[in-house]
Amino acid sequence: MIAYSITDIGERRKINQDYVYCCNNQIGNLPNLFIVADGMGGHNAGDYASRFCVEYFTDRIRESNQSSPISAIETALRETNEALLKKAQEQVDYEGMGTTFVVATIMDNKMYVANIGDSRLYVIGKEMKQITEDHSLVEAMVKTGKLDRKEAKQHPNKNIITKALGANTEVEPDFFEVDLEEGDTVLMCSDGLTNMLDDEDIVDIIRAHEDPQAAADALVKTANKNGGIDNISIILVKI
Repeated sequence: MIAYSITDIGERRKINQDYVYCCNNQIGNLPNLFIVADGMGGHNAGDYASRFCVEYFTDRIRESNQSSPISAIETALRETNEALLKKAQEQVDYEGMGTTFVVATIMDNKMYVANIGDSRLYVIGKEMKQITEDHSLVEAMVKTGKLDRKEAKQHPNKNIITKALGANTEVEPDFFEVDLEEGDTVLMCSDGLTNMLDDEDIVDIIRAHEDPQAAADALVKTANKNGGIDNISIILVKI
């Protein structure tokens, strides 16, 4: 298994509010750990929220004695959300801060995933499959038939999310278990990538590069070439 991560400020933003964590070695009871977080909030609050949550979460995983990966992740997410809400009360500039959070760990041929917000996880094998579901306003409109996928991609409110760490006292992530096969590539990313590239372009770039680092670098370069309106964060894991 080969993993590579990259985060880029993009072409328009003055601050990178994304934060990534890519560990191919054991952390606590988990054999590896991968996280993409996309922060939100005024001033430097989004930047602080994403970094704080990733660091606090990984500390909780490191100290956890739970053997079930889903249980360990669920507990750590709940504790991280509580800690972020407490931090937000300590300083006016941090009020209302939050972050998306998509996390995965791979054990043997099975991947365990948790997601809150609109950062995504895909598995690319014979085809590209989005595993996570966006917690966003436009995704809710697509599900109710008010928008189709093409309209959703161009919708002016596409960046409004309905769930995030720091948004509520109770955190309600989605959980997924995914079977992986040799040759699969796992892609985790913030919306700075998916808003700039269609799925077909993402797949073409990944398949054109054997090395995950070369593929991730090419994805960032293309996203910036297409406008780079947001921070871009990517983790690629090749099985």
